[in-house]
Amino acid sequence: MKIKKILITIDWFLPGGLSGGPVRSYANLIEHLNDGFEFYILTRNTDYGLVEPYKNIVPNTWVSYNAYTKIYYVSNDQLNKKHLKRVINQTEFDIAYINGIYSWYFSILPIVLLKNSKKPVIVSARGMLNPQAFSVKSLKKKIFLKAAKIFGLYNKVRFHATNIDEANHIKTLIGYYVKINVAPNLPRKQKSENNLLKTKNEHVRFVNIARIAVEKGTLTMLKALQCIKEPLIIDLFGPIYDTDYWEQCQAVIKQLPEFIKVTYKGVLESENVPKTLESYDFFVLFSEGENFGHAILEALSVGLPVLISNRTPWKNLEKQHLGWDIDITNQDELIKNINIALKMPDEVYVKWSQEAFMHAKAFIENPSVLKQNKALFLN
Repeated sequence: MKIKKILITIDWFLPGGLSGGPVRSYANLIEHLNDGFEFYILTRNTDYGLVEPYKNIVPNTWVSYNAYTKIYYVSNDQLNKKHLKRVINQTEFDIAYINGIYSWYFSILPIVLLKNSKKPVIVSARGMLNPQAFSVKSLKKKIFLKAAKIFGLYNKVRFHATNIDEANHIKTLIGYYVKINVAPNLPRKQKSENNLLKTKNEHVRFVNIARIAVEKGTLTMLKALQCIKEPLIIDLFGPIYDTDYWEQCQAVIKQLPEFIKVTYKGVLESENVPKTLESYDFFVLFSEGENFGHAILEALSVGLPVLISNRTPWKNLEKQHLGWDIDITNQDELIKNINIALKMPDEVYVKWSQEAFMHAKAFIENPSVLKQNKALFLN
């Protein structure tokens, strides 16, 4: 089989991780598609929100990431149309895979530069066209999408949706004529072989891995804790996106009873996520929506039942003994399910933990997920 060469354009990539899920999605994609594919990743040489370049990485040249992947880290002083055009024109590839919708340099400009190339272009929307994505900068996004229609930006472009719901959202906003491939995000490969011995800690430990931001529901989670009467420990990992919002969170934390201990642990390196999760009992994330939710799957894969919002692809969790997907607008429901988790008998917890692990294992090893992702580039 002829090797398919894929050019990926994305604002931020490894070794950075502050931008969240998309970095993990592409890292996993590359990890799984190691046979028959070569990847060329065009990205910035800084992490999200930072101006300091990555250390020990030479910018503005192709750097080997592994045997079948090279990365071009563009420095800020070279981040312009002329430079990106030269890099794209001088790179040999079969398909362009564009991350996201709204980034000028890595989502919009690459499509413009490739308009006359006759090479297939795939845009991965990454949930940016889902309804919950419009809770932030709604007017600007709507104006852009209207302009994109007028100028035919997405004519002859194919979209990647991670589920049927997202495909429908794309059709609604871009047009029902648009071609869409549906393929779930690929998970991180599971390292552990079994999880049969996991039991609850004496003091129940919750963990939240997400950026500190309105759309991730940090404040919703903390306000629910105000009504909890049982001791618990909860650690927060993730970059602080909104300092004003974090101040609101801190104000609630200060008002919590002494037997509820909340600790902000800073940013957790992606590679350290699975091992870190193993020391906790439950994962909690009351976000306004997740296109996939890598952290949710990571938690399940180490045997953690999850408490999450009902606005993610992970549904009907309680029936499967995996956790709870909850209406985050109903605080009574949030409080009720936190209490159920806290009071869960050890023998029940062991069963749920095993179910979480096996469910994640089945998802991770599902050959159809890999097949769907390969089909993005082979059809």
